[in-house]
Amino acid sequence: MRLEDKVILITGSSTGIGEATAERCLAEGARVMIHGLDEAETAETAGRLSQPYMVADLALTESANTVIAKTIEYYGRIDGLVNNAASTARSDLSSTHPDFFDQMIAINLRTPLFMIQAAVPHMKAQGKGAVVNIGSVNAYCGHPNLLDYSISKGGLMTLTRNLANALAPDHIRVNQLNPGWTLSRNEIALQISEGQPEDWYNQVSPRLAPTGRLLEPSEIAAHVVHWLSDASAPASGVIYEVEQFPVIGRPGGGL
Repeated sequence: MRLEDKVILITGSSTGIGEATAERCLAEGARVMIHGLDEAETAETAGRLSQPYMVADLALTESANTVIAKTIEYYGRIDGLVNNAASTARSDLSSTHPDFFDQMIAINLRTPLFMIQAAVPHMKAQGKGAVVNIGSVNAYCGHPNLLDYSISKGGLMTLTRNLANALAPDHIRVNQLNPGWTLSRNEIALQISEGQPEDWYNQVSPRLAPTGRLLEPSEIAAHVVHWLSDASAPASGVIYEVEQFPVIGRPGGGL
């Protein structure tokens, strides 16, 4: 098993890609700390997976240190960190405002930075570690109604490359996955709330889903596990698109 006895902290792992990643890590022999924002949802997921959990609002400045500290308190170490939690709230140039922008940056960019800062001393003491940041294909440009989200994910790419360079001598790898459109429970609910029919995911344009379907959270999780494992070493600073088509260089545009 590729992650046997490794301790993996996954933010936003009560649902969606994070939950699927927790399941996949456990199947590979890891021990996992589940994190979420909603107490009932997080407790249910952790109970089903028989893993410890914590609830923390990552928009708060103290949360990064708290989440890492609780992981160390429970397990005594941390081998892998998956910065998955994110807000996908909509905005465009006419609707965004400073408070909204600050909130998006706090959750999607500031928190991953300070989660890594808090985890690195422990990884250094252990001799190595792996960080996987979950970005988005929107990081390269993004849809007009995902302005602040796209900015935050673009910043995350620079963070990934910068820290990969800085931490390489310590054998701490930092890589980023940019998933495409993924069929999570939250995405299904979001699209319906915006007026789409209940079976909207069966009607997606072939341009956006050339295989005839959207990506599944479990498929993203399979890639995350590879980048957490020693099988991907020593690669670091990699920005890795998990999409059904070339994001860059596609005739007529990637998205």
